[in-house]
Amino acid sequence: MPPVFAHGRLRLYLLKLLDEAPRHGYEVIRLLEERFQGLYAPSAGTVYPRLAKLEAEGLVTHATEGGRKVYSITDAGRAELADRGGELADLEVEIRDSVTELAAEIRDDVRGAAGDLRREMRAAASASATRVEDESWKAAKEDLRKARQEWKEQARRAKDESRRAREEAQQARRQAKEAQERAREEVQRIAGQLQEQFARSGGVLGSLAGAWLGGAPAAGSADASAAGADGDAGRASQWAADLAATGDPARDLDRLLDRFRDEVRDAARDRGVTSAQVAEARRHLEAACGRLGTTFGAGS
Repeated sequence: MPPVFAHGRLRLYLLKLLDEAPRHGYEVIRLLEERFQGLYAPSAGTVYPRLAKLEAEGLVTHATEGGRKVYSITDAGRAELADRGGELADLEVEIRDSVTELAAEIRDDVRGAAGDLRREMRAAASASATRVEDESWKAAKEDLRKARQEWKEQARRAKDESRRAREEAQQARRQAKEAQERAREEVQRIAGQLQEQFARSGGVLGSLAGAWLGGAPAAGSADASAAGADGDAGRASQWAADLAATGDPARDLDRLLDRFRDEVRDAARDRGVTSAQVAEARRHLEAACGRLGTTFGAGS
């Protein structure tokens, strides 16, 4: 008999069944048997250890109802199922092929049995030519008729299951493609918003970077400005020292701005923000923006 599930695929299909609805172990076994039209039924020793492993990995959880464990998929399990959407679609195709192969084996067995039965009937007819219509001959014909009927029924069920598996695989592929398209459109939308904001704000990069130098005094005497610049230079040499240069100045600047923004937001979230502090921050941003604007202007 060909393998029904390749290595690791039963785990993925168990997540799919639990994503449809919470189920207890016996129900999972029964559903698998139904999906294969009775041609395959996993044992409890196959299903329960895998459910326990999925639970240990945090992909499923269970609750006890009526003395039985009812398993449910977790958010982590759904995330893995979504990430492996393409693999799940391939699995549906594999299941269809497995059903087809199993049906083919059964069909061959039925054909072989029918052939043996026909040979036995011919032998019996030769030995008892005068008793063609006796009870044993009738019984043999009835057995042959039942065998043919059983083969036709199994072939029909295998064909129906193959069609359903093919339709489900096609649907899974469409859903995976649509999810990828939505994700790409969302990324493009966010990128467009950022580009539009940068275009409207003009020197906002200089302003944000200058805000890191907030310890500098407001515009005033030349001595105060020089002292502020020296202090800023000393602080800059220590701040974000873990961000090694990439060789791309524009990328290095973006990384510094991201670090500055995150640290300011974390500080505001942890300590709170008052109106007076916002006004003070505005003054620091204005002064820093002017200094960085001069810096970038001198380099052009």
